[in-house]
Amino acid sequence: METESEPYVRLTTLRQLHQVMADMNTARSLADTLQTVADGVVNGLGYELACVNLVRPDGDLVVAALAGNSAAEALITGRVGSRTSWDRRLNMGEAWGDLRFIPHTEGWVLDEDDVPQWYTDGPAPRFEDEWHPSDRLFAPMHTPGAQGGGSGELIGVLSVDRPRNGRRPGAWGREALQMYAFQAAIAISNARLRANMQRALVRLEREQQALRASEESFRQAFEYAPSGMAIAEMGGDQHGRILRTNDALCRLLGRPASAMRRYSFSDLVHPEDIGTLLRTSAEGGRAELRLGRRDGTYVWVSLRNSVVADAADGPRFLLTHVEDIEERKRRELQLAHRASHDSLTGLPNSAELRSRLGARLCQRPQSLLPGAVASLDAAYGHAPLTPELPATYDGDSGHAFDFRPGPGPFDAFDHHVHTIAPEGETDDGAKGLAVLFCDLDGFKSINDRFGHNAGDAVLVEVARRLTNVVRDGDTVARLGGDEFVVLADGLGRADAQDLAVRLRNAIIPPIRVDGRAVRVGASFGIGWAHCGMTADEVLKSADERMYVEKRSRPKQHRRAG
Repeated sequence: METESEPYVRLTTLRQLHQVMADMNTARSLADTLQTVADGVVNGLGYELACVNLVRPDGDLVVAALAGNSAAEALITGRVGSRTSWDRRLNMGEAWGDLRFIPHTEGWVLDEDDVPQWYTDGPAPRFEDEWHPSDRLFAPMHTPGAQGGGSGELIGVLSVDRPRNGRRPGAWGREALQMYAFQAAIAISNARLRANMQRALVRLEREQQALRASEESFRQAFEYAPSGMAIAEMGGDQHGRILRTNDALCRLLGRPASAMRRYSFSDLVHPEDIGTLLRTSAEGGRAELRLGRRDGTYVWVSLRNSVVADAADGPRFLLTHVEDIEERKRRELQLAHRASHDSLTGLPNSAELRSRLGARLCQRPQSLLPGAVASLDAAYGHAPLTPELPATYDGDSGHAFDFRPGPGPFDAFDHHVHTIAPEGETDDGAKGLAVLFCDLDGFKSINDRFGHNAGDAVLVEVARRLTNVVRDGDTVARLGGDEFVVLADGLGRADAQDLAVRLRNAIIPPIRVDGRAVRVGASFGIGWAHCGMTADEVLKSADERMYVEKRSRPKQHRRAG
């Protein structure tokens, strides 16, 4: 655009300026916009060369586009000038509104700085307003809304060289360049915004594709996992309700997926394992418990919990991994049973007998006399104690039993049956824990005459007969050799003596071994558990009474050989 005197600006000049501004705002990308800005200075404003210097994130300015000279474009496009050098340029010379003009008389000090430069050749000016080849004119571009005073954020600088008419721009030319720089800043900002939006959309689409792929991977991993998986609600009124299960869990419990959605795990867990489930942490918690099958049986499983969120701040769900550990539990229980039971008869062994007896004995310090204990019980509001047994496994029925004690101030040593044992030889109505020590009579002669296999068969049969006589809850144990012990709770003296007679009568009948009938007798000693006694002391007391009873009976009445 040639410099013209106001107000005689040709209509074609205004049309050219309008067109380059329209082109600038319709460019498709940031790179296209920058090149259109440079081209518009040459085509619409009438300069021979224009350069767009764009501010980078680090603050320096890079030559992003150049128009008017292909040689200059190849030489300096992409080169960078420091922000310090550019700030010096924009603060020297003459201020033409927002423009900055540095005449050749001052610009020589900039020849050696790091800003990329290009000079057009030409003769030295003959008139005062002619353009000198070393003159410099810059149009700063600021963020929209910050025009005027240069106080807005600098986004770039338009540098122009040599108007086509060879003269320095007049008032109209300066105003046009300043207005063009303002519109160029808007176009560049909009192009950057569009580019950022496009990048965000591409990133979002990629994230959505990754999320869909992740969801599909999770779905396949969930559905086709070899062990059970479930998703349950977390929090709210429906906390714990099962929302989704995989095929493996449905097969394990014999329940269809539609039916599983009516339950929570607390509905399916064995009543004895409710406490274990409630103590299991929702985040990273593990538990081993029993879940109910559709047929009414229970299966041992290992539960492992983790928390997943639907979104960053969305609802949280509980992902539960359910592993079938029935075989492992069965092996563990079998091993525990073997460790605590006699391998020949299947009865509790000596260690298990002492454990059960010790758990039911009063272990209070000897300094606490009965009167003092009663006073302390009353002071602390201690409830009457109830019989307690440790968690045990019954090998015959395959069931585990857990007898839990009630709370009290002496929990550290109150795991016992606190009873008053019968005193004297008469039945005074007191009931206690009776310990019946049994020693077989005539057993050694069977081993000597018929061999140990016959002796083992006799021991197995005696164990069976003793077990058939006692009540549910009583313990029959093999202490070792031909010695057996019966623990019977809640018996008076007459009850215990009657039980001993019935046990002896059960043993006496002939036992057939390898086609022959053999007989053994039995001697019983009855001991009673007292507060402060140990298991060994109780057994020793019963053993001593058994030997007293054995010696008091005529020899011919002891056996049955």
